Amino acid sequence: MSIEDFPDLNERASHILKVLVEGYIQEGQPVGSRKLAQQSGLELSPATIRNVMSDLEEMGYIVAPHKSAGRMPTSLGYRLFVNQMMSVEPLEEQAIQHLQSGFQVHHDAKSLIQSATNLLSAVTQLVGIISVPKLDSLSIEQIDFVRLSSKRILVVMVMEHNEIQNRIIQVEYDLSAGELQQATNFLNEILIGKDLHQAKQYLIDAMKKDHIEMNQIMLAAIQLGEQALTTEGIEQDECLISGKSNLIAYDELADMDKLRQLFNAFNQKREVLNLLNQCMKADGVKIFIGSESGYSVFDDCSVVTAPYTVNSKQLGVIGVIGPKRMHYERVIPAVDVTAKLLSAALKSE
Repeated sequence: MSIEDFPDLNERASHILKVLVEGYIQEGQPVGSRKLAQQSGLELSPATIRNVMSDLEEMGYIVAPHKSAGRMPTSLGYRLFVNQMMSVEPLEEQAIQHLQSGFQVHHDAKSLIQSATNLLSAVTQLVGIISVPKLDSLSIEQIDFVRLSSKRILVVMVMEHNEIQNRIIQVEYDLSAGELQQATNFLNEILIGKDLHQAKQYLIDAMKKDHIEMNQIMLAAIQLGEQALTTEGIEQDECLISGKSNLIAYDELADMDKLRQLFNAFNQKREVLNLLNQCMKADGVKIFIGSESGYSVFDDCSVVTAPYTVNSKQLGVIGVIGPKRMHYERVIPAVDVTAKLLSAALKSE
């Protein structure tokens, strides 16, 4: 069910739900009517509060766990709270300085990306997650060929953000060092600035042209380029995960079966990567609460993400996974600021 399936709450019920959610996030214990009467600031009796709570429960916003007299928010209750009731707090200056200093000690993209998820996990005390830019999306900055033997050539390809790929290719004919240099010069002239997809398409189109227009070196260069640009067999971490042990501190996730399933998902990375990919086209912060993620292993969790970019080009997504009972008003700006700092660091790098 979604919020649209339910009628709007009146002002009193909305306020009581807000106080209940905030109380549960803070204490981690079901909130009773007496406590709500004390904390709501409304001159209402516990009996009146109980009636409102009964309505909220019937509407699916709260639930009584294990026959408790108190209530806790459901995923729908959290969603309404995040969408309509929560006030996002600016990230504390100390946390901003900690994040900024963490980015200043790294000078290459790989370490910046790894550092970003470590820093975010430390600041939020949740699990940090980040998708690594796909090799296909990075622009080519330089290609070099090194002759190893008559038919074996080392390809050194420098991509955007100092991503370097090395591989050995086999050729069917012998190329002299001079011919190899000419092929290198030709490919660098036509491919620099293109990503792998664009470069491959350019070479495919070039091969379709009349071969009479091309000399032997140009043909050899295009064939070398086709082999050099393949990404088959290249192992690449598609996402990084930090701070998994932070979840042990939360009682609602402390069940051994739940933790085992979560840790298995973190180790396999498949569900995490799919979640991050879903957020790739999001404009700003994206939040999944409970079953909204589409993966049962995260039914007791919330996921908060934001994209990181360079020159308006989205490279990946960074975020956190934690219990639904997280301090959203603090976590959301932490994720947003970290994504912006990472974007700035990658751009300056």
